[in-house]
Amino acid sequence: MSDSPSPVDDPGVYLGIDGGGTKTAFALISGAGELLATSTAPSCYYLGRSIDLVDDVLRSGVGLVCAQAGIRPDQIAYAFVGLPGYGEVSSDVETLNAIPAQVLGHQRYGCDNDMVAGWAGSLGAVDGVNVIGGTGSMAYGEYDGRGLRVGGWGELFDDEGSAYWIAIQGLNTFAKMADGRLAEGPLRPLLAKHLQLGTDLDLVDVVLNRWQGDRARIASLAPVVTAAAADGDEACTAILAAAGRALAGLVKSTVAQLGFPSGQVVPVSWSGGVFASDQVRTAFLADLADTSVEPRDPIVSPVLGAALYAARLAGHPLSAESVHTLQEVGGGNDE
Repeated sequence: MSDSPSPVDDPGVYLGIDGGGTKTAFALISGAGELLATSTAPSCYYLGRSIDLVDDVLRSGVGLVCAQAGIRPDQIAYAFVGLPGYGEVSSDVETLNAIPAQVLGHQRYGCDNDMVAGWAGSLGAVDGVNVIGGTGSMAYGEYDGRGLRVGGWGELFDDEGSAYWIAIQGLNTFAKMADGRLAEGPLRPLLAKHLQLGTDLDLVDVVLNRWQGDRARIASLAPVVTAAAADGDEACTAILAAAGRALAGLVKSTVAQLGFPSGQVVPVSWSGGVFASDQVRTAFLADLADTSVEPRDPIVSPVLGAALYAARLAGHPLSAESVHTLQEVGGGNDE
């Protein structure tokens, strides 16, 4: 029998929760960088819905991840909960801060916007900037103990460069192609096939009637735009290039406002499924080429970043060797 402590006996078990527009991810890690368990649950994006959704999603996901690891929630040393929409309704913050206690059975946790999980995962929680290109978009950076958020004002009038924004531009392009206002490209047949449209106007039925303009469902169409661009659709290629430049703009604004010393090279990374597109990533990096930033591939995914941040909040940040161990088993970016 091994003398190694089990997760139940190990006081250094940390929970990371990364909420998003399409899903909520959960991960348990040890202080040595072992990935003990993961689980996923539906999105906990509650704006426009009941705040009770957050409790329901956290309760389900925490229950699953703890069952996999063979521990109880009250045996978690510390947790960090990254929630989409956190801080965007000031009157909700107190309620959101209290929900994890009801799920975990203790007060050993921190709450913030999910942007913090993306930053912590991509850069290993060091000074620098991370930009999120997921269902929505925003940047978050830290310098000398100060954190700053830029973007993320919502899909109705911001979130440029996000999957939702790319999809909306794609839907607009499809409509123009169907009308003859724009020359037809690969997007039109690809989107029609993807949505199984009987006629072009059935798009109205699908998006506005059946989907009721659902944010996550619309954002899920972004890969169709990417596929059309790969097939040579010039309009879609332009959409992806514009997305990359918009995301780079978030980085530039964050770097400028955080007050990094002139000439200092600032680490910059990214998270979110939009960056799976080579064309978005190429435009993003090209727009930053003449600035004092150092692009870095994400170290670990946002959910593992949340777990790393939990250990840091507990006063027991993982060593570089432990982070490397976690990187080998957990990978870099995710959606």
